[in-house]
Amino acid sequence: MREGLKCRSGYRAWREITTRWADNDAYGHVNNTVYYSWFDSAVNAWLIEAGLLDIADGDPIGLVVETGCRYARPLAYPEPVEIGLAVERLGRSSVRYRLGVFAKGGDEAAAEGHFVHVYVGRESRRPVELPPAWREGLEGILAS
Repeated sequence: MREGLKCRSGYRAWREITTRWADNDAYGHVNNTVYYSWFDSAVNAWLIEAGLLDIADGDPIGLVVETGCRYARPLAYPEPVEIGLAVERLGRSSVRYRLGVFAKGGDEAAAEGHFVHVYVGRESRRPVELPPAWREGLEGILAS
C-alpha cells in the first residue's frame, strides 16, 4: 500500500503561485507538466531568497537529476496554489527536496513531488561538496 501524501505540517517553507489561463489543459485542470515548473520555481526562489543561489555568477549550481510527482486531486485556473518545500535528504553534493502542492489555504495536498539537485562546479560541471553556508541554510528546512 502506498503512503499517503504529506499534509501542510510536512513542509518548512512556502511559495504562492498564481495559476495562469494557459496552465489548464483540454480536460479543464492544470496540466501535469506545469507542476514540474512550479517545483523548479519554488526551489530556486527559496535558494535565491536564502542568499545561496546567484544565477548569474554563483558557484556551485544545481543540476536536476531526478524528479517525480504523485497527484491526488485536480487544480484549475484561476485557483491560486501554495507550494510547500522541505529538504528530505542532504547529501555531500546532492539535495532531495519534497514539494507539496496545495490549494491556497488547504491542508490536504493536491500533489506531492520530489526534486533532486546535484551541485556541481559552474565550469567543471562535476559534483562538488556543498559549501558550509549552503549546508546550514538547507538544514534550516530539513524535514522532521
